[in-house]
Amino acid sequence: MRFRNLTRRREIGANSYLLESGDHRIVLDAGMHPKEVGFDALPDFGPLPHEAADAIFITHAHHDHIGSLPVLMRKQPHTPVFMTEITGEITSGMLHNSVNVMTSQRMELGVQEYPLFTHRELDENRAHYIYRDLERSFEVPNTGWQASLFDAGHILGSSGVMIREGGSTLFYTGDVNFEPQTISMAASFPTEGIDVLVIETTRGTYQRPADYTRKGEKERLATLIRDTFDANGSVLIPVFALGKTQEVMLMLHELHEEGLIPSMPLHIGGLGTKITVLYDHYTDRARRNYPGFQLLEDVKMLIRPEKRGRRGGPRQFTYQPRTVYCLSSGMMTEGTTSNQFAARFIDNPRNAVAFVGYTDPESPGYRLRHAKPGEKIKLSPDLPAVEAHARIESYDLSAHATREQIADYVEKVRPKKLIMVHGEEDSQAWFRARFSESLHGTEIIQPELHQPIDLW
Repeated sequence: MRFRNLTRRREIGANSYLLESGDHRIVLDAGMHPKEVGFDALPDFGPLPHEAADAIFITHAHHDHIGSLPVLMRKQPHTPVFMTEITGEITSGMLHNSVNVMTSQRMELGVQEYPLFTHRELDENRAHYIYRDLERSFEVPNTGWQASLFDAGHILGSSGVMIREGGSTLFYTGDVNFEPQTISMAASFPTEGIDVLVIETTRGTYQRPADYTRKGEKERLATLIRDTFDANGSVLIPVFALGKTQEVMLMLHELHEEGLIPSMPLHIGGLGTKITVLYDHYTDRARRNYPGFQLLEDVKMLIRPEKRGRRGGPRQFTYQPRTVYCLSSGMMTEGTTSNQFAARFIDNPRNAVAFVGYTDPESPGYRLRHAKPGEKIKLSPDLPAVEAHARIESYDLSAHATREQIADYVEKVRPKKLIMVHGEEDSQAWFRARFSESLHGTEIIQPELHQPIDLW
């Protein structure tokens, strides 16, 4: 069996990987790069002939893992797509939203190839989605290979993928979290009998403080909310619509129930609301904390926004004091709800912005996150620069495992070959340095684009 990296560069981006053995081929994930546009945002599917894939596996529904799936399926029109049921249902909603976003970008940015797929095409693709339960082995059609999915603990429905060919085994983690979050339980991954391990390396450059606790981060967030409430200001929490919105909603509910924050209205965005509907639908059928808890019904702070923007555009929110706004996107990307709201929000010194996830160094969120008090921030080309007087704080509530947790897992598995993906050069360098000391019998591989790697 051979492994090929279909991403265009070694970084966090358009995740997609190809496994080949004789005439058999399967694809692991089909993402789109969040920082690129048009065809440049896609993986390079060049090594995969038309109608040659026996199966496609999707680990979870974040855009950098599903964004190019319809493009891939156009080239592989009869190929089944395997994933958990929750991932499949969320994938459908996320991709329909992607059509709307690309349609807007065609008009606003002049990207002529957008949209790369249509709503009708997405509806037709669903006939090829095949849902599988966790930890139940099944045959990959026409190959003789066995596959199984394991809970990755990243977001609801996320999974790692085990592939068995004969007496050899490969395990692809996708994105993973080895500690419990507010909703998601910790990953439940195998550690025995894995010959080849394909591992994410997202947080390789980040060293968590020795005194860190998730409880402590939540209490710090509660302090910020109380201080802002007392100042008659409001709190903006930029979030990803999928995963982080739901985590923060339940976290705020916990803090309110514990008496750590006062009663305040909570607003979430439109796509966040649609995804939360699915989280609620699977409350009793998913491996999650708070079974039976309905976010849209049981979070007493929540107020559904009524004002809508133009079709395909973000919802518009009216500023009110002593309110929490939990709006996407988490990186405050140009044109999103959090970006446009922040332009009318951050000049007020009574307000606060709480970052709870990753922000790319080239994103508006990163610029705001690292701004000095009073510094003028350009959030979007079509908006004037705004002086940042609001209080800006950051909290480590990542849905990705720490580098130490990933390293500990790899050292338990002790694979014959370790393939490092989903990470920047500096992140992978940290893992390589550690494993060079702890894994003397393991071949450590950083795959280049299209590089064929013999696995067994």
